[in-house]
Amino acid sequence: MDIPLFILALIAAFIYTLVTSIRNSSRIKALEREVLSLKRLMAAGVTAPAISPAQAQNAEATGEPDFAAEQESDAAPQAAASPAEYTSEHQEDTALAASEEVVREEAQPAPAAQAVSERPAKESFESQLGARWAVWAGGLALALGGIFLVKYSIEAGLLSPAVRLSLAAVFGLLLALAGEAIRRKAVPGIAAAYSNAMIPGVLTAAGALTLFGVVYAAYGIYDYIGPGTAFILLGLVAFATIGLSLLHGQALAGLGLLGSMLTPALVSTDTPNIWALFVFLTVSWLATAAAARRQGWTVVPSLANAGLGLWALGYIGFSDTINAEPPTLALLVMLAGTIFLWPGKPLDAPPADAAETAAPGRRAVRIMRLLLRPSLAINLTVSMAVILPAIAFLFASGGIDTHPALVVSALIAALAALGAVRHYAVWPAFIAALGAQTAVALMSGQGIDFIGVINDTGIALPPVGTGYTAEIAMALGLGAVLVLCAFSFLKRKGADDVDFAQLWAGIAALFPVWLATASFVEYGNLGRDWLHAAYGFGLGLVLIAGAEWLHRRDNAAYRKPLNILVLGSFAAFALSLHTLTEGLATTVLLSVIGFAYVLASRYRNWEVLPWIMAVASVAVLGRIAWEPTIVGPQNLGRMPVFNALLPGYGIPALLAVASAWLLRDWPGVRAKNFLQAIASVMGLLAVAILIRHAMNGGTLDNSVPTLGEQSIYTLLTIGFSGVLMTLDLKSPSPVFRYGSMIAGVIAVINVLTMHFFTLNPYFTGENTGRIPVLNLLLIGYLLPALAYGGLAYYARGKRPPPYVSMLAVAGAALGFAWATLSVRRFWQGENIADWKGFMQGETYSYSVVWLLIGVLLLVLGSRFNARSLRLASAAFVLISVAKAFLIDMSNLEGVLRALSFIGLGAVLIGIGLFYQKILTRKPQA
Repeated sequence: MDIPLFILALIAAFIYTLVTSIRNSSRIKALEREVLSLKRLMAAGVTAPAISPAQAQNAEATGEPDFAAEQESDAAPQAAASPAEYTSEHQEDTALAASEEVVREEAQPAPAAQAVSERPAKESFESQLGARWAVWAGGLALALGGIFLVKYSIEAGLLSPAVRLSLAAVFGLLLALAGEAIRRKAVPGIAAAYSNAMIPGVLTAAGALTLFGVVYAAYGIYDYIGPGTAFILLGLVAFATIGLSLLHGQALAGLGLLGSMLTPALVSTDTPNIWALFVFLTVSWLATAAAARRQGWTVVPSLANAGLGLWALGYIGFSDTINAEPPTLALLVMLAGTIFLWPGKPLDAPPADAAETAAPGRRAVRIMRLLLRPSLAINLTVSMAVILPAIAFLFASGGIDTHPALVVSALIAALAALGAVRHYAVWPAFIAALGAQTAVALMSGQGIDFIGVINDTGIALPPVGTGYTAEIAMALGLGAVLVLCAFSFLKRKGADDVDFAQLWAGIAALFPVWLATASFVEYGNLGRDWLHAAYGFGLGLVLIAGAEWLHRRDNAAYRKPLNILVLGSFAAFALSLHTLTEGLATTVLLSVIGFAYVLASRYRNWEVLPWIMAVASVAVLGRIAWEPTIVGPQNLGRMPVFNALLPGYGIPALLAVASAWLLRDWPGVRAKNFLQAIASVMGLLAVAILIRHAMNGGTLDNSVPTLGEQSIYTLLTIGFSGVLMTLDLKSPSPVFRYGSMIAGVIAVINVLTMHFFTLNPYFTGENTGRIPVLNLLLIGYLLPALAYGGLAYYARGKRPPPYVSMLAVAGAALGFAWATLSVRRFWQGENIADWKGFMQGETYSYSVVWLLIGVLLLVLGSRFNARSLRLASAAFVLISVAKAFLIDMSNLEGVLRALSFIGLGAVLIGIGLFYQKILTRKPQA
């Protein structure tokens, strides 16, 4: 006959118990050394420091929390419950005698840190083999021997099932009694040396496994007892095991917890009582938490959290009809127990190296220690055990008797309360906020079957509703709960926990607005929603009031949380604005709200106030990018300038410029520079969009601009560069300095790409106009050339020489293009497209004009001592020479060819004579 499956499961559980005991060895050793060292120090009259480096390393390695924050009334019981209970009287007498000897000698006592950090010698192989491995192997052999004995009796038919079960039960009880007897009398004193191989704990674990197997076999194999009796007996064994773990360690507690969590799964019935199930699981969790508080454990309570959460998930996922109250109340009890029972107050204890990580430049280390505290396992498991079932309610395949919005709201609110009540409860706070947003986002996408109240006579279906009252209430209610929790934490513990205070301030500033936005988009009236508008406005006022309250507390620790709350108030006001307005009103009022915060900087020196105007301006630019017409193409008038674009672009630009001017003396350089930059961009954009609308027939589209329109943009950019340069001279700023040069470079790029190639009428065939001089070539080439020349002259000595030379060369190139295209227009008429070819007179005229331009640039370069103009003159002369020899010689005939070369020679001789006179006047270097 094969070994039953449940027996194999018991063997696996027993092996797990042994492995866990091995892992706890180092922790119990550290506690024993600490107790012995403290006894010696107290007897010698030496005051030990709060914690030594060795203790800090041990606590960090074993995952034990710091109990420095516990009340004095709790310190004595915890000290009494340490594993020193197993220390023999002989060891205590030896320690006291050594202490008295130190006092009698009146010698200087050894340093406390040295006494605490003493480490025992490395254990020999003989000790490991004989004193540890033998115990583990013996415990396993006992369990296997009992199993094989039962197997033999079954195969041989020696004993009836009832007798075998009775003997097994007696055997299990005898193992537990033997463990207790050995712990008390037989071998006292060995626990300190062999803490992870304690014979009493191994015997007790073997007895517990035997009793578990007996009860399950009596119920599941032989049907001697019913489900109710089996459930009660298995629960009693599990709770007894948890109770005995107070004497035998955390590994036995884990075994008892495992038994209690498996008991409902082992006992099956056709009519399960869900209330009884979760009451049992809740009591099991409370028992485990009480034992963990007594002993300072972290592993077992974390497993208890995970077990309760998995049971809730399993019930939700595999039930046809869900009774929501039992799992919800069980999870709420778990949260309350975490707050008040375990970890409770020890969760408030700061990390051992809090003073070290508080130093400047250690922010990253401080945040990591904040997240990865010894209580990380408890924080994380309790958070996931609550949030996963809460989300699972939204995906439940069966019907549910309570609206999921109520259940989810209760669980997330309680989890947020845990994050607000205790220090360093980072994960509950963050996961509660993120879970709230996830629940609201998922609520609309799930077809939830709300079946009403389940009673004895059947299911009472509720009336069908068409609104989303519960969903909206959940979103807005959770936002209010997060704000309340944030202010609660800031008031009680914010000054002592700066990083966590910033996290809570961020949650209060971001997530309520996020939740309300999701609720408005999914369930609100997108036209005009007064409920969400009132919520946003009220939230903004509450956050502003909270910031003022922190300001009046006059504590430097609240500086960053205060700024975060102010930023969140702007987001709330912006939400309220979007729920009531649209189009032009929203765009303009968004800038007005940002400008109001700038005005508030005259009364409060909060660092974030200028940045709010910057954020508002970025939001306006985002709205413009989404809808450039502001009011929609069908509502935009065709009248130039005086249309919706003027206030839609102009008012935000003027407010941005006014903000930059009002904050010109603001101490924050970055905010001031950013405002100056964005004000400059918005001003340029406002003028450019009005030009685009006027030049494009009163419409805004993505059509390619004409040369005239592009020329206006080029002139605008050149002028913008000059304005920024002037502002930089009056009020030096890196934004104005580099912005002016960037604008100049952008204008040059426009010239190279658009004026010379893409929009050149020689390539496009665009009509240049009827009037000889006042035509398209004037605005497309001559005016930009003059603008570049003026800007280059203005920038001399104020900007780097290469930049000035670039402007001068760009102006000369535009002047050259204007002269050349004007010659072609003189010979070809209004249309100067390339397909018309060239005339001989036109070809000769180019040479004459280019030489004249070269001479003119030479004169101007000498007059203003501009080397760049003289070099440009040389370039035009070289172009004329190349044209004469490459083109005129082959294309011109008769007198025109002769005149071309005669004129070229005369000009070249004149230029040479000019340079000779200039050079002879100057002394040679």
